[in-house]
Amino acid sequence: MSYCREEGKDRIIFVTKEDHEAPSNAELIADDPDDPYEEQGLILPNGDINWNCPCLGGMASGPCGSQFKEAFSCFHYSKEEVKGSECIDHFRNMQECMQRYPELYPQEEDKDESNPDSVSAAPAESSALSAHTDSTPASDSVSPTDSQTTS
Repeated sequence: MSYCREEGKDRIIFVTKEDHEAPSNAELIADDPDDPYEEQGLILPNGDINWNCPCLGGMASGPCGSQFKEAFSCFHYSKEEVKGSECIDHFRNMQECMQRYPELYPQEEDKDESNPDSVSAAPAESSALSAHTDSTPASDSVSPTDSQTTS
């Protein structure tokens, strides 16, 4: 027997095996071509910012969402010669907020520390590169095929 139960904001629907075997009678709603948020990208046709764009990676929500929106809006609508130069305080506020939540907003050096391979891989790559370049013959040297043909 199917039934539905509410738990706080969630609605839990239990269905039987028979319910799953029957063809669905759900009616799908066609996409609204006038929906301003549907696959519009970061900037909407009217020039506004699409805060629902997945390209923002959730930055517009969360504990620092309002600071992000203020900084990003300031930069987007900036008319200054050096775009966004008047937005420094907004970006500073956003950065200070993000520093209060390092688990949600890790900084670049934090990411490097959490991945020890990224630190040790750089010297290995550079030493491998220098070893390769040291063994490469100079352009004016004679290759073995040239010496074989001249002898």
